[in-house]
Amino acid sequence: MREIVNRENIKEVVKKAINSTYITDIHTHLFSECFGDLFLYGIDHLLTYHYLIAEAIRYTDMDYNSFFSMNKSQQAEFVWDTLFIKNTPVSESARSIITIFNRLGLDVNVKDINYYRNFFRSINLSDYIDEVFEIAKLKCVVMTNDPLDDAERKVWENSYVEDERFKAALRLDRVLNSWEESFTDIRKLGYNVGKDLCGPVIEEIQKFLTDYIEKMDALYCAASLPPDFSMTDGSYRAKIIEECVLPVCKKKNIPFALMIGVKRAVNPELHLAGDSVKKAGIESLEYLCSKYPGNKFLVTMLSLENQQELTVTARKFKNLMIFGCWWFLNSPSLIEFITNMRIEWLGNSFIPQHSDCRVFEQLISKWEHSKKVIAGVLVNKYSDLISEGYKISVDEIERDANNLFGGNFWRFLEK
Repeated sequence: MREIVNRENIKEVVKKAINSTYITDIHTHLFSECFGDLFLYGIDHLLTYHYLIAEAIRYTDMDYNSFFSMNKSQQAEFVWDTLFIKNTPVSESARSIITIFNRLGLDVNVKDINYYRNFFRSINLSDYIDEVFEIAKLKCVVMTNDPLDDAERKVWENSYVEDERFKAALRLDRVLNSWEESFTDIRKLGYNVGKDLCGPVIEEIQKFLTDYIEKMDALYCAASLPPDFSMTDGSYRAKIIEECVLPVCKKKNIPFALMIGVKRAVNPELHLAGDSVKKAGIESLEYLCSKYPGNKFLVTMLSLENQQELTVTARKFKNLMIFGCWWFLNSPSLIEFITNMRIEWLGNSFIPQHSDCRVFEQLISKWEHSKKVIAGVLVNKYSDLISEGYKISVDEIERDANNLFGGNFWRFLEK
């Protein structure tokens, strides 16, 4: 057994273990190459990521309508000029662009956006996908797949090509959060559903879910939910979850992933960048985990104020796997705080991070930054043990890294 006896060795071994572990990124908004224009990559898409749009507009007098009336290239040039020429890219989102350039071998000090555009124009996309996966040390990523999106559904029905690096997850936001509108879209697909959730409609929703889980080979079902999400409010959402989603997930032995705490369109003029966050109640999650012990729940919550409650709830229910530092929590200082707290209460029995990427190259920066923070947390925890005379081997650290960055997820699926 290879033992570690001092803090200096720990730092090197933990860094090596994490950097050599191939990651399962359990939640992204990416698509595989066969989805065509839905596969977002390159400098213009990176710069028009909604995080950067919101940040850039803060610096200027440009009104929202003027920004969104520009084409993609013009928007990218505005963001580049504002955040990378006229200001220093110190925010997490802006720094991520610099990290991406650096890992791709580009000169991060060039101020001409066309230098970077020329690089992305020159790549062979299939080879480039391989390169980025290797840079980020990724085994696979899980997509977000909405069968009610017409462009995406056409691919699933007509031109989908399986790629083992891109797994599917059935996204149910429209079904759960806007049933009054979405039921007509489901009916157009040949399912005999109506607004009222009577017996035959429940069966048809279950059939719709089952068909698309099988078509996509979905690893789990998922929904992003508001802060006031409730399982006891008599809503369409609660009834569909209880009578359709949970029975189907249990039968297919897949988790239901709940992402709780999004306040939509706080500033609608910012489009996708206009969503915000609010503390949510934990009671509905407790209800689900307690009443449905045969179901598995993957859960992340958006508000920092929810993290202690979520961690404590995970201690009470083994059918709950918490994951990631989602969205507004995906910054180094918060990742460090949250990961420390989770380890102190859960050991290594959780999933510390997911990327939530929308643009392909974000896999590089989001994992680079997260791994560095998580490694630091682990070094401190191992050092605490060693200071008490406890011996830790290299093999054990490699085991822990494999569990945190993929093994815990796959075992949870197999339960």
